[in-house]
Amino acid sequence: MRDTPGAADGGQFETDVPARLDRLPWSGFHWRVVTALGITWVLDGLEVTLVGSLAPAIHESLGLSETQIGLAASAYLIGAVVGAVGFGWMADRIGRSKLFFITLTVYMLASIASGFSWDFWSFAFFRALTGAGIGGEYAAVNSAIQELIPARKRGTTDLAVNGTFWGGAALGSIIALVVLNPAVVDPNLGWRVAFVVGGALCVVVLFLRRFLPESPRWLMIKGRNDEAEEIVGGIEREVAAQHGGKLPPLQYGPVRFRRRGHTQIAEVWRTMIGTHKQRTVLGLTLMSCQAFCYNALGFTYALVLTKFYGIPSGSVGWYMLPFALGNLAGPLILGPFFDSIGRRPMITATYAISGVLMAFTGWAFVEGWLSAWQQTMAWTVIFFFASAAASAAYLTVGESFPLEMRAMAIALFFAIGTLVGGVSGPTIFGALIETGNREAIMWGYMAAAALMLVAAATEWKIGFAAEGKPLEEVAAPLSAVAR
Repeated sequence: MRDTPGAADGGQFETDVPARLDRLPWSGFHWRVVTALGITWVLDGLEVTLVGSLAPAIHESLGLSETQIGLAASAYLIGAVVGAVGFGWMADRIGRSKLFFITLTVYMLASIASGFSWDFWSFAFFRALTGAGIGGEYAAVNSAIQELIPARKRGTTDLAVNGTFWGGAALGSIIALVVLNPAVVDPNLGWRVAFVVGGALCVVVLFLRRFLPESPRWLMIKGRNDEAEEIVGGIEREVAAQHGGKLPPLQYGPVRFRRRGHTQIAEVWRTMIGTHKQRTVLGLTLMSCQAFCYNALGFTYALVLTKFYGIPSGSVGWYMLPFALGNLAGPLILGPFFDSIGRRPMITATYAISGVLMAFTGWAFVEGWLSAWQQTMAWTVIFFFASAAASAAYLTVGESFPLEMRAMAIALFFAIGTLVGGVSGPTIFGALIETGNREAIMWGYMAAAALMLVAAATEWKIGFAAEGKPLEEVAAPLSAVAR
């Protein structure tokens, strides 16, 4: 990294930090990043699935209605929206690494508190706080992963990390089978134990995150050149030692920046609706449509199984497990194609396929053609594609905007997408399920399918190529100086 001295140049400097990070071969350092940060999605999946699988037990223990179960899910999402915006704003100001500890601590304490809920209002409040911690994680973690992973692997890694949500979902299904088994533990106590133990697991994650550095790209745009240089140098030495002492040559040259202060909200807004207006439309569409689809179905699927197929609450986990595994497999198997075939064709295809299959399955549901297992297998296939599509929405938003506002952009899009599509979904579907009318629920499924098809069409029309490109090329930093 090379500084250009003096005030005459406006505080400009050149840095090859992006090129040095992008040329690195995959190493133990990258595995640490994926493990310590990706665990967030495992925890989120665990939370969502536990609430879904444990919904009948919570319903009985706290005396909640189906609509109140849906409202509690919406409270979690509202908390996630508030947490994403607040912590996202902080992540762009104080850095990614500090937020990792704050947001995870909030999540941990709130999750444990959920296990001690005594009525609807206490449960909804603690769920909102839990969501706030997870929302903050989305902004800081997605930013850091995209800034630390080499460009050629960014799509594969980002989809895989976001897809691990469903590893947590599978774990949640297994836990539900244990805690809802009367032979093992009283179901009225089991769901409480699940929340407490899930929150306590965060202690291990906090320990792992002690070994992660601040994002050198974030330090770079803050003008903290020496710190960024020291971190990148340390990473290079570690990676070189693992690969025979040599690193590949740089694939592109240094980038020139002008030192600047914090990015204001007004500038973020101008960039979103001015410079990158099309990307704003694209990001909002992808995020909102997948949020409605996922949150509506994920939070209420256990209620469908118990109410329409007569599945005992203690057996719901057996049906949630294959559903979760299908969702996990989608990003892991399809992820590499987002880097090879490309973002636009793969995002379009995954949204479109899941939308068409969802519409067909909704029709089969209302006609009564499916058993509980057949319904589960249908959703497993649908969400194999939908999971990759949803993960790609976060990838797209992160790549769409400059470094200085990446965390805030992810937070805003997550917040708006969740408010538009996610908060309403569980409440609407909870109310539809409470009617006991299959046709009413079918129209909810059709609406979700239509939204996925809208997202597919939007991606095909205005999607952009980002595969294999440096972040600074995909979206020029606000502080970049033309050479």
